[in-house]
Amino acid sequence: MQAIPKGGYRTYGDVAGELGASARSVGTACGSNPIPVIIPCHRILAAGGKLGGFSAAGGVEDKVWLLRHEGALL
Repeated sequence: MQAIPKGGYRTYGDVAGELGASARSVGTACGSNPIPVIIPCHRILAAGGKLGGFSAAGGVEDKVWLLRHEGALL
């Protein structure tokens, strides 16, 4: 997640393919992230550009805000 540049994003499947893991396990890891702004799991999206979830207190709304702030979503 930390290798994804600001303003960029990857899908759970992309990351899973790189790691030889399942997309579900990548989602579980993102959901377990205790510091989601420092380890930017908001840059991981579901297939087709869907948002998926977000572990921060504000949920998906915070994910949208962060992605827009970085220029990833317009």
